[in-house]
Amino acid sequence: MPSASTPHPADSHDLIRVDGARENNLKDVHVVLPKRRLTVFTGVSGSGKSSLVFGTIAAESQRMINETYSSFVQGFMPTLSRPDVDLLDGLTTAIIVDQERLGANIRSTVGTVTDANAMLRILFSRLGDPQIGSPQAYSFNVASVSGAGAVTVQKGTETTREKKTFSIVGGMCARCEGTGKVSEFELSALFDEELSLNEGALTVPGYSMEGWYGRIFRGCGWFDPDKPLKKYTKKEMADLLHKPATKIKVEGINLTYLGLIPQIQKSFLSKDREAMQPHIRAFVDRAIRFDTCPDCGGTRLSEGARSSKVAGISIADACAMQISDLAEWVRGLDEPTVAPLLTGLRETLDSFVGIGLGYLSLDRASGSLSGGEAQRVKMIRHLGSSLTDVTYVFDEPTVGLHPHDIERMNELLLQLRDKGNTVLVVEHKPETIAIADHVVDLGPGAGAAGGEICFEGTVAGLRASDTVTGRHLDDRAQLKEKVRPASGVMEIRNATTHNLRDVSVDVPQGVLVVVTGVAGSGKSSLIHGSLANRDDVVVVDQGAIKGSRRSNPATYTGLLEPIRKAFAKANGVKPALFSANSEGACATCKGAGVIYTDLAIMAGVAVVCEECGGKRFTASVLEYRFGGKDISEVLAMPVAQAAEFFADGESKIPAAHKILLRPVDVGLGYLSLGQPLTTLSGGERQRLKLATQMGEKGDVYVLDEPTTGLHLADVENLLGLLDRLVDSGKSVVVIEHHQAVMAHADWIIDLGPGAGHDGGTVVFEGTPADLVATKETLTGQHLATYLG
Repeated sequence: MPSASTPHPADSHDLIRVDGARENNLKDVHVVLPKRRLTVFTGVSGSGKSSLVFGTIAAESQRMINETYSSFVQGFMPTLSRPDVDLLDGLTTAIIVDQERLGANIRSTVGTVTDANAMLRILFSRLGDPQIGSPQAYSFNVASVSGAGAVTVQKGTETTREKKTFSIVGGMCARCEGTGKVSEFELSALFDEELSLNEGALTVPGYSMEGWYGRIFRGCGWFDPDKPLKKYTKKEMADLLHKPATKIKVEGINLTYLGLIPQIQKSFLSKDREAMQPHIRAFVDRAIRFDTCPDCGGTRLSEGARSSKVAGISIADACAMQISDLAEWVRGLDEPTVAPLLTGLRETLDSFVGIGLGYLSLDRASGSLSGGEAQRVKMIRHLGSSLTDVTYVFDEPTVGLHPHDIERMNELLLQLRDKGNTVLVVEHKPETIAIADHVVDLGPGAGAAGGEICFEGTVAGLRASDTVTGRHLDDRAQLKEKVRPASGVMEIRNATTHNLRDVSVDVPQGVLVVVTGVAGSGKSSLIHGSLANRDDVVVVDQGAIKGSRRSNPATYTGLLEPIRKAFAKANGVKPALFSANSEGACATCKGAGVIYTDLAIMAGVAVVCEECGGKRFTASVLEYRFGGKDISEVLAMPVAQAAEFFADGESKIPAAHKILLRPVDVGLGYLSLGQPLTTLSGGERQRLKLATQMGEKGDVYVLDEPTTGLHLADVENLLGLLDRLVDSGKSVVVIEHHQAVMAHADWIIDLGPGAGHDGGTVVFEGTPADLVATKETLTGQHLATYLG
C-alpha cells in the first residue's frame, strides 16, 4: 500500500496520449494533452484539427463506450470504425457539441429539442384549469383519436367477444395538423391545363410520365392521358388533385394512387423549407402560399389545450413568451405538489438565459436557428449535468457570436473545466485561444500540406512561435483610408419579422455593407426576411453542404460537365463514359473506388477496388485522353493545377477554367478535384459553397457569416474576394461579427441594442470610422477596442 507521501497510482493518469494518428491528412501525429484543462486546437482550415479531435480522440472514446452495450443494442447504434492510430491512452467519456444544424423537421421547435416542452406539458396536465387530460393533451404532435369495436378475448378455454371503446385526447390542432400553418395551392404552378398528361402537363419536380408516376396515372384508368386537362370533368379533376390513398394494380404490381396535392404535402411539405433542395424550394415558393392557421392562430394547439390555464397563462402563451420572461413566470409559481418539476424547468430555462439565448421563444422552429444558436441549444443539456471527469469536445463554439457574447461563452467553457472536466475546443477566434491552458497548433498548410503539429504549449509560447497562427494572433485590421460611394439604395420598409420593430432602412448598393449586432438582435430576420427573396439576390447561407462519398468538388461545382463534354468530343464517344456515377463506372466497385463489406454490429470495411485500383473508371475509359491525361488523372489534380491545365494549349476549356478560378479565390487551390466531400472540413465546405454560389447570376450577394471555420490568415483572402466582387459592380451585404470584416466595410448597419425584445431596432447606420468615433453601441465599443 502506498505511504501518505507517495501519490496514489490512480492519480498518475492525468494525460491523454495520442501516438501515431493518421486519420485523413494527419501525418503520424504524436501529442500529449493535459486532463481537466482547457486545450484549444488552432490552425488553418483543413490543417487536420477536426481529424485529430473529432476523428481520432472523440471517435475512439465513443466507439469504446458503444462496445459496452450488448450486441443486440449495438445493432441499433451507428457503427464506428477504429481510427487509424497506433495508441490512445487515458481517454475519458467524450461528449461532442458540434455545429451540425438541428433537424429541420417542420414539427421540431426549440421547446421539443430541449425537453422544456415536455416539462411544461406535465406542469399543465397537473395544474391546468380546466383539467383536460394527460400531458399528451397539451402536445401539438399528438392528434385526438377515438374508436370502438369488438375485440376477441381468450379466457381459459373460452373465447368471448367484447365491445371496447378507446380515445386519446391530443393537443394537435386538427386543421393545420400541428404545424401552425395552412397551405393554399396555386394550381397554375402544378400543371399546364392546355396540355395532356402524356404531353407533360404536370410541372411538379420529379413527376414525369417516364417514371413511376407515369405508370400510375396511365394504369389507374380514371383519366385519358391524351386529353388536355382543361377538358377534364369535375370528378376527373378532383381525382387528379385530391383523391385519398387508393390501392391499384398496374401491370401486375400493387401500387398506391394518391392525389397530387396530398402527395405534395406528404413528400415536400413534411420537411422544413430550409432542408429542401434548391429546386424543390423554388417550386414550393412558387406553388404554395403558407398562411397562419385561422383555427389555432399559429400556436399549433387545439382549442382545449389553449383553454387550460395556469395562473392565467395557457401553454400556448408560455411557449410564445421570450424565454427570459418565461423563466421569471415559472419562478413566480409556488406549487409544492410539483416542486421537483418546477426546479428542473427553472434550471433548463436559466441555462438558456445564461448561455445568451434568453431572447428565443420555445415555439421557435428549430430549423430557423443559425448554426451558432443550434450549437448553444445543444450545450444546454450539458450545463446542468452533474457528470465530472468527462471530455467535452466543442467545434468552434463562438460561431455566430458577437464579441460581447464571446466573453459569456468563454466563461461557460471555463465553468465546465473548473467542474473537473477536460475541455477540447477547435477554434479560430483569438479571444477564445487567449483563455486556453494548453494550445495545439496544426499545419503548416491545409490538406496534404498540413497534418503536422507545429506548436504545443502555452498561449504566450504560441504568440512567440513562428507559426502561421502565432504570426496572425495579434493581427488587427485597419479602417480603410476612404470608403466607396454608394450607387443607389435598396429600400426595406416596415419590417416586422420575428423581433424586428417596424424597421425601415436603406441598404446602399454597389458597396460592401456589413450588418452586425449581438446574437439575436434581428440581423438575419432583417436581411433574410426582407432582402433575400427579391429578384437578382444570391444568398449564401450557413447551411453545410451535404455530400456522399460519390460527390466531390468537381461534381458539386458543376465542373465535371464541361470536362466530360471536352473528353467526349476529343475522343468521339459519349459524355456519360466520363462519369464514375454513370456508364464509365468500374463494374466491380460501381464507380465508388472502394468495396464496402458490411459487418453488421462491427464497423464496415472499405477496401480499395482491385479491378480499377481506386480510379473508379473501367480500363477502356482510361484509354481515352485529353491534353495528354486520362479522366482519373484529371480528377486527381489539385484545383490550382487544374486551373492552369484548362487555361490554354490543347487542354483549354474556358468554361472549366472559369469555374476553377473561384475555388482558388477562396483559398481552396490545394483540394483535389475528385476528393470525396465527406473528407472535407466544415470550413472547407463553407468556402466551396461560397465559391460555387459566387458563380450564380445576380446583382446582390447576401453572405451569412462567411468567416465561419476560417483561420485568421484565411480572412484576408475572403476580404480580397469580397472587394473583387464589389469592384466588378456587385452589391455585397454581409451578416458578420468578425471585427476585421467590420473594419473593411464601406457601410455598417448595427442592430440592437440587445437581443430578443431588447433588440429589433437599427442603432447605427454609417461608416466604420463613425461607428468607432461615437462608441455608442456595443459593436462600436468592441470594434474600437479591437483596433486599439
